[in-house]
This record gives sequence, C-alpha cells and structure tokens, in this order.
Amino acid sequence: MRPILIELGPITLYSYGLMMALGFMAAYYVLHKEHVRLKFNVDYAGTLLIIGLICGIAGAKIFYIVGEWEQFMQDPVGMLFSPAGLVWYGGFAGGLLGMFYYIRKKRLPILQYLDMIGLGGMIGYAVGRLGCHISGDGDYGIPTNLPWGTIYANGTVKPSVATRDYFARNPEAAERWNFNELSENVVNADRFGIITEFDTTVAMHPTPVYEFLMGVIVFFILWKLRLKLRVAGMLFGAYLIAMAVQRFGIEFLRLNPIIALGLSQAQLFSIAVFIAGIIMIYILKKREQLNKA
Repeated sequence: MRPILIELGPITLYSYGLMMALGFMAAYYVLHKEHVRLKFNVDYAGTLLIIGLICGIAGAKIFYIVGEWEQFMQDPVGMLFSPAGLVWYGGFAGGLLGMFYYIRKKRLPILQYLDMIGLGGMIGYAVGRLGCHISGDGDYGIPTNLPWGTIYANGTVKPSVATRDYFARNPEAAERWNFNELSENVVNADRFGIITEFDTTVAMHPTPVYEFLMGVIVFFILWKLRLKLRVAGMLFGAYLIAMAVQRFGIEFLRLNPIIALGLSQAQLFSIAVFIAGIIMIYILKKREQLNKA
C-alpha cells in the first residue's frame, strides 16, 4: 500500500486524493462528451461536477458523523476535517441532491441530465475506489485465502483495527484466523499506527478492486445503452439498479456491521436505490406508452 505517494516539504500527495481527482476528471470527460453530443452548453459540465463533489463529500461526512455521534462529540474538529470517515450512501445522496437542485435552478432538461450523471458517476466511482485500495483506508473486505488476497499492513487503517468489531461479532472467524493472538503481537509501526503480525500475515478481500472492475464493466454497458435507450431517464434508472446490485453484493465481503434483517446499512440503502430505479423505469415506460397511444 502507498497512502503517501510524494512528500516535498510541506506538500504531500496522498494516493486517495490523487485517485479522487482522477475519478473527477474521468467523470468530467464523460459529461463533457455527452454535452457536446447532445449540443448542450459545456460550461454546465464542470459546474455540475463541482457541486456534486462538494455536496457528495458533505453528505458522506454528515452520515458518518450521525452514525458515530459519541465519537464525534469527543473530537468534533478532528472528525470534521479528517479525510477519513466518508459514508458511501451519504455521498451518493448528497451529491445527487446537490446536482438535482442545480439542474432545477438552471431549468435544464432533468431526465437527460440524470442520464449523464449516471454515466459520469459510475466511472468516477470506479476510479475513486482504487484510491481506497492503494491507501488501504479500511474499505477492504474480510480475510481470505484466495491468491489475490491483499496485505494492507502499510495502509492508513490497519486490518487488526478494521476487523476488530467484525471478529467480535464473529468469534468463530476470530478463532479461525487466530486474530486475538496475532493482533497482540506488534512487529512494527508507521505514522498511521502500530503494525501487528495479523496485519502482515493475513490477506483481505480487495473489495475496492472488485468495485473498480464491476464499475468499469457497468460503465461500458451504460455507455453502449445510451444510444439505444431513446427515452430520457431510462439510462439513469438502469444506473440506479446496477449501482444498487453491485453495492449490495460486495457488502457480503465487507466488514460493515449488520443492522437489520441480516443486512448492513449500505445493503438496506441499496435496496431502496434498486426499487427507485425499477419504479423510475416503469413510470417512464408507461409514459412512453401513453404518448404513443
């Protein structure tokens, strides 16, 4: 893992920040291309993405703070300005609401813009996920013996820390991976914390890489569909469904706690997003049928 790529005096280039920037650039490229294709004012592309980025980060941070309120009260400044602690569904909701407000304010064609947001959002999300992998920020999955399992000992969040709650909820898994003994044996340390034997010997599912691969596949499917789906908004509905399915599935390999019905918060949110996508496509199909009648 390489959380820090370059340090030049007071300037530090973090891998997570770099991948977020690249994801932003990828999303902008897609939005710009679509603005040109649809003969829209390309100036809106950059503004829309900046609003989405700001509102997305704000939403992700707010959802995280609400979920960790006691910890926030102990160190409000530290948590508020920390680059860590960003909740996916908070960022998704915040970014979408911010962009939707801007679209309505400028009286732009909502459905066509939502289609573009789906395209840009998908590729931006995929690229950004690589930042989580390279920095080792704790978004990885449960332990695995698969050959592509990854050691995150040099990441910003050590596996011995990230898995502690998971193993507390799953004592059989803790025994299987010898967590209690290995996590107590300190072998090294870096600026991000102590490194235990567990961190250096137990590989984790590289779930951010899985999400990157799935995101790229979904993006290219949507990219092909954009010329075939003639009804504006249908593409965004497909994006919602695909995003929900991939996130719902990957959560089974993640370390997030179970909230209700044997599912995590992200999975419950994914179900809501999936239903929203289905309803959107159904309404648009019905509207098209009525227009043809």
